[in-house]
Amino acid sequence: MTSTSGAPGLEAQVAARRAELDAHVREMVAWHFDPATGCPFWLEYAARLPFDPRQEIHGYGDLHRLGHFEDEWLRGGPVRRWLPRGLEGRPVSVFETGGSTGVPKSRINIEDFRIDYELYSDTLSPAAFPLGADWLMLGPTGPRRLRLAIEHLAQHRGGIAFHVDLDPRWVNKLIKAGKHQELAAYKQHVIDQGLTVLRAHPGIHCLFTTPKLLEALCEKIDLGRYGITGIFCGGTEMNAQFHRFAREELVPGVEFVPTYGNTLMGLACPKPFDPADGYAITYYPPLPRAVFEIVDPDHPGRTVAYGETGRVMLTTLTREFFMPRFLERDEGERAAPIPTYPWDGVSNLRLFSRLAESVVVGVY
Repeated sequence: MTSTSGAPGLEAQVAARRAELDAHVREMVAWHFDPATGCPFWLEYAARLPFDPRQEIHGYGDLHRLGHFEDEWLRGGPVRRWLPRGLEGRPVSVFETGGSTGVPKSRINIEDFRIDYELYSDTLSPAAFPLGADWLMLGPTGPRRLRLAIEHLAQHRGGIAFHVDLDPRWVNKLIKAGKHQELAAYKQHVIDQGLTVLRAHPGIHCLFTTPKLLEALCEKIDLGRYGITGIFCGGTEMNAQFHRFAREELVPGVEFVPTYGNTLMGLACPKPFDPADGYAITYYPPLPRAVFEIVDPDHPGRTVAYGETGRVMLTTLTREFFMPRFLERDEGERAAPIPTYPWDGVSNLRLFSRLAESVVVGVY
């Protein structure tokens, strides 16, 4: 993450946030590699290193000395090897990823999902997402973080969250088996649940869903006429084409907020909507809790230039979870800092092209 040319005021903001990030890295490394507070995984990892991370890692740029966080480390148990000793005795939740690339990855959570969604809540318009309004969460449930996270978001804003039953792994199985009729029937079952809730509870004004489910829902009803004023939408198919389609045809007049989030990171915020961007979406991570670096897929130690395409390398830095330099399954163009978010982001996010044939995205 480096500075960018532009107004001196923005350059100063970028430098200040970089200094804040470096200080946060030092604090998190001190926590996760301290025998009194760190988790078994990182303490065992440190014992195999030829240096003490607490002494040698002074900022974000030094994290390369720890290598890349490996996908397989989170597949399978024992999950308690990720529980920091400094947080023992607290109630622990475990959330799983979608399982689209094999055995689902598991991550423990104590307060992170609440903190992440409270921070995101601060960015939502109180006019479109009224305080006290109820929510419908029409998306993946079960062991996924979204179920509890959207409920907490609604509660944090003074509302109540309504949910449907949705198993995306069953959707993925139907897709892989080519059972298109069964897939259509299951999608209709999910949409019918959402319609029943919307028609029965007029206090619902806010909606979380995925692009595919939003389109299916809008085939049945006019969400604006049913009182929906704000839609919070995320998923793999959230591209510029769908963004335009949603704003202009699916839900005109309804505030539409695209998001990029996952179990391992939290939530990235979109650049404020500007028609001049041609509906392209740019996301900025919740620094210093998470960092994007857009890197050369063949040489991930090299950050690509602004506007150049690269793979998303994610670093998560909280007291609950330390994940340095994880190569995500996504790619996009490196985006420059802006005054609202004076650090690097990613534009036109999409599935990493080399994984496109092996990943089933299902309802996402």
